[in-house]
Amino acid sequence: MQWQTPGEENTKQTLELAVQRAQQLGIDHIVIASCTGATARELHSIANTMKTVCVTHHQGFKDPGTNEMDDQTRQDLEKAGITVLTTTHLLAGVDRGVRNQFGGVYPAEIIAQTLRMFGQGVKVAVEISVMALDAGLIPYNKEIVAIAGTVRGADAAIVVKPAHANQFFDTEIREIICMPRTKKKA
Repeated sequence: MQWQTPGEENTKQTLELAVQRAQQLGIDHIVIASCTGATARELHSIANTMKTVCVTHHQGFKDPGTNEMDDQTRQDLEKAGITVLTTTHLLAGVDRGVRNQFGGVYPAEIIAQTLRMFGQGVKVAVEISVMALDAGLIPYNKEIVAIAGTVRGADAAIVVKPAHANQFFDTEIREIICMPRTKKKA
């Protein structure tokens, strides 16, 4: 499925397609990007029996020392059975710090830009899958469904068999369930 344009208006259908495909394949682990918790809550309303990991932006992403997800939302998600992961971004982290300080382009950023050719959501879906695996929150050597989007909401979903970061290129994108046809907002 391809959405004509990226954006949060695709969220409901993206989540429904992702859950449907997970059920068809017998996949019970979903990893979803959600900075405020809204998209994770929406997923939970249609897939509350699936094991869900919500990956947020890292601490200080927007403002130093702060997290975009408020404590009450985090507690509510965890109470609902959703594991919330806040950690350094796989394809940014220290490479971005070096670039910000000294300029240049580094391997993780080249990988990120390459994945963005499929859209921001697909890039983030791959990234959060590896982050969740490295944190021990999803099973090793198993397919999962990963959901992400462009800025807000969800507009991309993939079936992926992630590898640990130290074996990143063993990651396999098995299926693209949905993504935007146009990659950037007009």
